[in-house]
Amino acid sequence: MLAMTKAEKERYAGDGYIIRQGLLTTAEVNDFRDHARKQLEAENKSGSVMAKGDKEGKTTLLKMWTKAEDDKYGLLARDERMVDLAEAAVGKPIYLYSHKMTMKQPNEGGAWEWHQDFGYWYNYGCLAPDMMSIYVALDKATRENGCLQVLKGSHKLGRLNHIRENDQTNVEQEHLEAALKRYKHIYVEMEAGDALIFDGNLLHRSDANRSNTYRWGYICSYNAIENAPFKKVREYGNYDELHKVPAGSFRKAS
Repeated sequence: MLAMTKAEKERYAGDGYIIRQGLLTTAEVNDFRDHARKQLEAENKSGSVMAKGDKEGKTTLLKMWTKAEDDKYGLLARDERMVDLAEAAVGKPIYLYSHKMTMKQPNEGGAWEWHQDFGYWYNYGCLAPDMMSIYVALDKATRENGCLQVLKGSHKLGRLNHIRENDQTNVEQEHLEAALKRYKHIYVEMEAGDALIFDGNLLHRSDANRSNTYRWGYICSYNAIENAPFKKVREYGNYDELHKVPAGSFRKAS
């Protein structure tokens, strides 16, 4: 099954997210993760990977790509499984808005505070919330190593005001406190290869990695073509035609 089932569409509409278990096979996860770990840790040593700090001073490594090239990262972003799920979620023709790797190293990876992705995408020129993301777990994600957390159904609030704090853009505290009382707080624990498909207005966060395990995730965000930014604020996110590729094509890339 590639696209969402009827039941998944209903859950996505009501909850703001679904989990697709085993979106990538074990062999696919190993191939993608091992390649990424070797390449991006080398890039980090050379200073070409971003580091985002949290309130405690812990850092999460971040690598973002502006285009979907014919490498492993770009091909997974255009993998038919990813694209079909994203298009079902948005309900309109889409393009790849951005793709990135978040890397929480053992005992070091920092926390991300509560936010909506559309909370800052709006400021980048996207008028409508016809946007979403797919988070693919490359390592087992647990409470101990900083798995994602969501407020179930909070996407129905629409876009909330956000403020810049440290290296992050977070929802304003007053509205956050009210949302925390109203919506169920879920820890999204995942196996490697599982995918979280979630709405751009879903409130989410993650804790620091306080374990001796890695917690890496690959995140692809998609936007409706008709909702492409009306102004260029970032190098990424601007419309570029999406060329979907067969499932698993990334394994052939070096």
